[in-house]
Amino acid sequence: MTKHEPLIHIVKRDGMAWWRAWAIRLISAVMALLVCALFIYGLTKLNPIKVYGAMWEGAFGSPRRAWITARDTAILLCIGVGLAPAFMMRFWNVGAEGQVLMGGCATAAVLIYGGAALPTWALLCAGALASLAAGALWGLIPALFKARWNTNETLFTLMMNYIAIQITCFLVATWENPKGSNSVGIINQKTQAGWFPALFGQQYMMNVILVLALTVGVFLYLRYTKQGYEISVVGESENTARYAGINVRRVLVRTMAISGAICGLSGFVAVAGSSHTISTSTAGGRGFTAIIVAWMAKFNTFVMVLIALLLVFLEKGAVQIASQFHLNDYASDVVTGIILFFLLGSEFFIQYSLRFRSHTHAKEAEA
Repeated sequence: MTKHEPLIHIVKRDGMAWWRAWAIRLISAVMALLVCALFIYGLTKLNPIKVYGAMWEGAFGSPRRAWITARDTAILLCIGVGLAPAFMMRFWNVGAEGQVLMGGCATAAVLIYGGAALPTWALLCAGALASLAAGALWGLIPALFKARWNTNETLFTLMMNYIAIQITCFLVATWENPKGSNSVGIINQKTQAGWFPALFGQQYMMNVILVLALTVGVFLYLRYTKQGYEISVVGESENTARYAGINVRRVLVRTMAISGAICGLSGFVAVAGSSHTISTSTAGGRGFTAIIVAWMAKFNTFVMVLIALLLVFLEKGAVQIASQFHLNDYASDVVTGIILFFLLGSEFFIQYSLRFRSHTHAKEAEA
């Protein structure tokens, strides 16, 4: 009987030197730009170099645009940093969108009800604590069910997003201003009570400093603390963790509370430091985009800075080329999709190698 050996074997690599991994990523980026150039010229007859220049112009073309890019990068990075502990533990928290909304709602409540009575520094402290508590609660609920009844965390956290959206809708209707507008409007627009103050003459400097400090803190927590070690062990094997005397349930609940709290804090940054309002679009899909940030960075929060910046750059660039060259949103989204496809694909070749069936082995298999 003839045995047919597969033509291609996918084999997981034991490891790869950092320079080779980054070389693969660089090659993938170059290939993505070449394919995008072919797509752009083939469909629109536009000069690809001018299109890439327009993308840069959209993200960094002026000081204001550069700071808006930094502001949006900070929010996306904050969510990615929040997902890192949960993902490192192999708890698939896809509920960041809801955790951001709950943190934003808590912040908005503090600003609305305390805006006339408290100074800005007190509002900011109270808003930050409220957002941390709201996000932690939204992370704790699925964690408790997972620890007690082993529920599916992916479905649970996903459903929590929809509950958060409905709560946000209810609060928007409650805080509607002006009546009939179906929106909260700009909170404390006249007094700017509870808004992030400008630092060094820059409106969004505090956003960047706060999130970068959080990025460093979470990196140190995951790499150099006992709790960070417990998270990594539980992520590798729960049985090994139990054998080592680690209380898996406690680690699970504690880590999800931290993950949810940080995601909730990003809602605080979005409301108090960016939009100064609350709506169902406050998260803006960034809770899902941050999954790409965390995964591509291998949960290294420093690498997340680069990934988050790249994704925001692509977003701003896509908007710019759509308006400047009169392209529809689908064409610009295709460019973004091609680049992400190649970058995500590069991670496959970093983790796995392809081995083709040799001629000798083929003969042996047929014998």
